Amino acid sequence: MELNAISVAERFMRYAKIDTQSDPNSLTFPSSSNQKNLSELLVAELLEIGIKDAHLDEYGYVMATIPSTVTSTNPVICFCAHVDTAPDCSGTNVKPILHQQYDGEPIVLPDDTNQVITTNQYPYLKEFIGDMIITASGKTLLGADDKAGVTIIMEMAKYLMQHSEMQHGDVKILFTPDEEVGRGTDKLDLKKLGADYGYTLDGGEIGCFEMETFSADYLVLHIDGVIAHPGAAKGVMQNAIKVAGHIIAALPQNEWCPEHTENRVGFIHPNRIEGGAEKARIEFLVRDFDTEQLKNHANRLFNIAAEIVRSNTDFSNVKLNMEITEQYRNMREVLDHHPTISEKALKAYKKVGVEPKISPIRGGTDGSRMSFMGLPTPNIFTGMQAIHSKHEWIGVRDMLKAIEVLVNLVEIN
Repeated sequence: MELNAISVAERFMRYAKIDTQSDPNSLTFPSSSNQKNLSELLVAELLEIGIKDAHLDEYGYVMATIPSTVTSTNPVICFCAHVDTAPDCSGTNVKPILHQQYDGEPIVLPDDTNQVITTNQYPYLKEFIGDMIITASGKTLLGADDKAGVTIIMEMAKYLMQHSEMQHGDVKILFTPDEEVGRGTDKLDLKKLGADYGYTLDGGEIGCFEMETFSADYLVLHIDGVIAHPGAAKGVMQNAIKVAGHIIAALPQNEWCPEHTENRVGFIHPNRIEGGAEKARIEFLVRDFDTEQLKNHANRLFNIAAEIVRSNTDFSNVKLNMEITEQYRNMREVLDHHPTISEKALKAYKKVGVEPKISPIRGGTDGSRMSFMGLPTPNIFTGMQAIHSKHEWIGVRDMLKAIEVLVNLVEIN
């Protein structure tokens, strides 16, 4: 395949400049209207290359079909990426920087010189000495998660539309909003999409292939204290903020948390705390590859909190309540029943000279939810690195290889 690296880089940077940060506190769908700014551009570009049914629906989903070039009936493949960027780091006024021949030296980001990207921090960066990489400018994330995926799918679409001699069935394109806040498939109509199986483009370094994710719950611990006027509070007030502080302090410091776990070890992560002296709440992310373990994590947390209240006479009238919301489940529970979907992808990897690196995701993708909705969907690499941070970067070469994988994946041999 002949791909223009500069053209791919420019497409990615064009998308990266558009603020699409999702909002976890919003009650609208999508959670931020500016996500549609990118989605509308994508529809226009898809129509421009000749994809006639490209459209944006009321919920912010972009759907399109690259029409079949054969008369036979073949399974319909969908490629999916999300347009939103994470709320963890600012996505406003992103200034992507193209480093055409990275020299291996520390990269000092110009808008905040305290932000320095080095090969010591990110050993994978050494693989790109002499090659093109893209970074942000120091005050924002870059948005490679997941505008790299969007770029790869758009470049694949352009290539297929320009090469009608290639034999392939219908290929569906899906761009979702709000993946970063866990709502990317909430309004998705799979019947309308009309695909048999799919692949998300939402993975890391070249060769990564993921068919297993965390199972995830969102847990809220409600703390009801006893309020009184501070001037007459002796023996009466039981401060919910102090209870919350004791609970956080009682959590294990060196295990059972993201900072000290890796590989297949689950965790519970205090993600947000808010409230006042009368009422407070602590929000937790609960993660494990074994879905059944989520209950054990929740019970362990509640027991820790209950023991704090039970053992402290100052908290004798405090009430605790736990609220658990399912977020997504380990997609391997579905994909194990459809092994040919992963086998086809791995064959395409090898065909373009990429050695697969199969590993679980310590996180989730839209594919986690879609798999359980009836569309088995493993995850393919894009090259994104240091995601959700000001150090986020991507090697253009990884995006080029991912485009090759997709083209070979859809081609009928």
